[in-house]
Amino acid sequence: MEPVSIILILLVLVLVLFATEWVPVDVTALLLLAALMLTGLLDPDEALAGFGDRTVLTLASLFVLAQMLLRTGVIGWMVQLLTGAPGRRGAQPPASGVSLIRRLLGGVTAVSTVTSNTATTAVFLPVMHALARRTGVPASRVMMPLAFASILGGSVTLIGTSTNLVVSGFLPELGLERLGFFELAWVGVPGAIAGLLYLFFVAPRLLPERDSEMEQEVRAYISDLTIVEGSPLIGQTLAGAALGRDHGLTVVAVRRDGRTFYAPDASFGLELGDTLAVESDSEGLLAAKAGLGLVSRSEEKLSLSGLESEVRLVEAVVMPGNELIGRTLRESRFRERYGLSVLALHRREKTVERLGNLRVRGGDVLLIQGTESRLRSLGDTFAVLADLTEQQRDGSKAPLAAAIFVGALLLSGLGLVPLVTALIAAVALALALRLLSPAEAYRSIEWPVLILVAAMLAFGGAFQSSGAAEMIAGWLAGVLQPLGGLGALAGVYLFTLLLTQPMSNQAAALVMLPLAVGVAGALGYDPRPFAVTVALAASNSYLTPLEPSCMLVYGPGHYRFTDFLRVGGGLSLITFVLTLLIVPLVWPLAGAN
Repeated sequence: MEPVSIILILLVLVLVLFATEWVPVDVTALLLLAALMLTGLLDPDEALAGFGDRTVLTLASLFVLAQMLLRTGVIGWMVQLLTGAPGRRGAQPPASGVSLIRRLLGGVTAVSTVTSNTATTAVFLPVMHALARRTGVPASRVMMPLAFASILGGSVTLIGTSTNLVVSGFLPELGLERLGFFELAWVGVPGAIAGLLYLFFVAPRLLPERDSEMEQEVRAYISDLTIVEGSPLIGQTLAGAALGRDHGLTVVAVRRDGRTFYAPDASFGLELGDTLAVESDSEGLLAAKAGLGLVSRSEEKLSLSGLESEVRLVEAVVMPGNELIGRTLRESRFRERYGLSVLALHRREKTVERLGNLRVRGGDVLLIQGTESRLRSLGDTFAVLADLTEQQRDGSKAPLAAAIFVGALLLSGLGLVPLVTALIAAVALALALRLLSPAEAYRSIEWPVLILVAAMLAFGGAFQSSGAAEMIAGWLAGVLQPLGGLGALAGVYLFTLLLTQPMSNQAAALVMLPLAVGVAGALGYDPRPFAVTVALAASNSYLTPLEPSCMLVYGPGHYRFTDFLRVGGGLSLITFVLTLLIVPLVWPLAGAN
């Protein structure tokens, strides 16, 4: 059988498997690699070269650095800044309601310009859900805009989405230069501005109103947190601190100099050394510890600082027969016996007792922090429900983490070193400085994405060398030739957008890129505007929930498939029109011929 025939058969099979997901996309990619080698279209070195490609290594590094920013609280700090949460004395009062949600959406778009849009959506998902709950806005009105805002930011920079990196990495195979760091911003910035205006003023009229709950149960914990030197809460009233509205903390009592003030009112002033008895979920408690200058004395007495990358955090339920039952944590000398810190306790009944004075009951859930070896010593009378280690934040290292990330981007942006070199160096520094542990770094990498990209890079090479790309490009050129240059661009954009619906954005881009370049050559146009159009079309998929960012919000927003078509149709039209207006002006169609 001719190589072209084999390639076309494999292409059809891959498209079917991507569309139906009978097997996971990364498994499909591995099957494709095996088929390329078994049929002799590529030798093993050619087929596996993609795993060492700079695009794959760049993606892996970005996944790790995104986790570093999350782990050190940089993302949390940005959330506080965007939502107007108190960060220092004299801060402006926080925004509220719709304006607060709009501000956060703008921030999501900004963050997504330098991190994966999928990762950005995942980070901001619980934040947006909590914000919707506190402002009384149905989650269905904010979850889809969250996903769309993250996608809008992806077209501003080279690293805004993995699709841009994939396109840039494949361009040298087609005889073209890689994309510049801000090259797509000519379309990306106007698209982000127009898209946000659409999300602010048009989308709310189209979005459904449905009640929604997060899939995971949210447990309300009681904890004692003390205000220490440097806390932005010192000198503020409870109303000014907005602990409930902006941080999800319910203050049930304040202890000061041996006195306890139960259910303090909004005018109650906070002072250095106050211990707040607060109720919140685990994420709210950890965020408060990281960003508000609040500490758990139990944690301090264990001297856990400096061991952050080794310390784990778990939810553990007290089982029947546990010797803690009927005793307080202080009476049982829990900290001295186990070498662990209890940060908080969850119980269905509300209580204002000091955490150390609460008598433990069977079924109580404890939020326990300590080293892995110590946690293993808990025994069978504790049942670990969940590992929340990655929710921990170490705000003291946020400036260092931000400096490493920004430094890497500057080194690359100024052309001093290649992007992959700067990012790998940043990852090495993050690990050496213990901003996150090696195990956490490996867990943060989305391996299915890397396998998919590496396999499709190999397939793209075979697609070119077999002559299949040239043949299909000739057919497409015949169809698009009567439409002229702008019509050809429109056809490439729409065909790419169509392919992104049943298959991943990266796979659609890699399938279309050689075809688009071939069409440009057949029609006598410069191939670069066609390559840029493929990147923009593949990165802006709003019509279905099959895009990863949209899949993350599909359940929490209680959406239907048609909701995305109704709301995303307008955004798709905006990006389509802007692409056709701007691309020919910035990248002239008749540049190379």
